[in-house]
Amino acid sequence: MAVKALIKRSVPSSKAREMIPLFRQMRALAMNMDGYISGETLRNLNNPEEYLVISSWQSSDDWIRWLKSPERQKIQSHIDELLGGQTQYEIYHYGFSE
Repeated sequence: MAVKALIKRSVPSSKAREMIPLFRQMRALAMNMDGYISGETLRNLNNPEEYLVISSWQSSDDWIRWLKSPERQKIQSHIDELLGGQTQYEIYHYGFSE
């Protein structure tokens, strides 16, 4: 069953120049992963330091495989180091089935 992963990050404006290339690197790697469907990055109009990444995956297993991949972990640790905190993740599946 297809899923969407929502990734929320708070990026201070002083760190945005360093973060954007990391976001792009992460997306480029994800696009080559089995099960990746699509992704988009949104910036909150009312809080420009808040970014939301929405990615679609063919299954939760595909998402978890990407989440745990060494390539992603390396970039994510750099992101967490720059931001001084943890990234928030939420995963949703389509529909109303249990």
